[in-house]
Amino acid sequence: MRAKVLPPPSNLNYSFIQICTLNWTWNPPENISSSCDLEYSSDIVIDEVPQNQRQWSKSLFRVTDTFLNEEMRFKVRSECKHDNASEPSRWVETSVLPKGIPGTAAVGLNCVWHNLEYMVCKWHPGENASSDTNYTLFYWFDGLKNPKKCKNYSISQGSFECTFSLTFPRFTNTYPVISILIRDDSEEIRPVCASKNPTTLVKPATPKIVQLSYLNGGIYLQWSESDTFPANCLYYELRYHNGDLTVAQTIRVTSNRTSIPSVDPNSKYTFQVRAQPKPECYSSKLCSEWSEEKSIGENPDSTFYFVLIVTIPLVVAVSTIVLLVYLKRLKILILPPIPDPREILKRMFGEQNENPQSCAKDDSMNAYDKLIKEEEIHSLILTETPESSNSEKENR
Repeated sequence: MRAKVLPPPSNLNYSFIQICTLNWTWNPPENISSSCDLEYSSDIVIDEVPQNQRQWSKSLFRVTDTFLNEEMRFKVRSECKHDNASEPSRWVETSVLPKGIPGTAAVGLNCVWHNLEYMVCKWHPGENASSDTNYTLFYWFDGLKNPKKCKNYSISQGSFECTFSLTFPRFTNTYPVISILIRDDSEEIRPVCASKNPTTLVKPATPKIVQLSYLNGGIYLQWSESDTFPANCLYYELRYHNGDLTVAQTIRVTSNRTSIPSVDPNSKYTFQVRAQPKPECYSSKLCSEWSEEKSIGENPDSTFYFVLIVTIPLVVAVSTIVLLVYLKRLKILILPPIPDPREILKRMFGEQNENPQSCAKDDSMNAYDKLIKEEEIHSLILTETPESSNSEKENR
């Protein structure tokens, strides 16, 4: 016998109960046997892609997040639980179609909850959005009567950023999901919705080292701790190095103080610390920024090392030059240069083969030059003699 097919639900509809939150409702099927343990199976499809969010419930409604920048289809059907004599009904579907021009919705939404005090959200404009698009961010969570508008905006290098206060009682163990809507007043800009679990977005404030001192042969440190976090919900990473920046050690501590034992009192130690939420309190893996560096101790006098660095190359250079000169002289003494026999023979035979006529000619030329010089001297004497005679006559 063929199993009976159940009638489907009717009058499937939806309504917005808050920003980015839809309430899907339907009516029960008619003519259902009293022996049927009726329940409803529902599922969501986004742009023809099933989201694997099927649920079974006896309720005539289901609350879901919405996706305003994509087509969202909701479907529901009737089923008799633990009944093999009937088959589920056909699916009943309805859709929420996106509005605005494709590619104009904000993209790359990223939010960070800083120190459990305020949330910073950043995003980029859609590729088809005009340069004068003015996006507006709204947020809502369970506990707010109405959605709130973010007012602290800034734009940097085409990236939008908005900051809003977000606080809860300090001893809260559970946090509501934050619904975020980004849209523009223009109908051409497609809106976008997102739901954020705040516990995954927590980023602690940067600690500050407030005490650094020597204690019992070691170093004692203490740093500030945030007063917005519950007790024992943060641990800390301490990073320190001894002079060499490339060799750093990191240790993890669960309180805001610790000691480093057995340190070298003649060395300089530099410390930094950062905070990270504990997984038993928050799901966030975001760390704070590293604190400013704090140091204790002094490095050895750098003047000595500077002089040493300059002197050593200079001594090596001078020693090398002296050694080269010495080796050159030593080589000459040990291995004197061997005269070229051809030069010796050339000088020997060259002196014997000189031209005698050339020598005689040179001698006659020298004699002639000597005679000319003697005549010039004799003429000079003769020229001076009459003048001297005349002067003697005048004196008489």
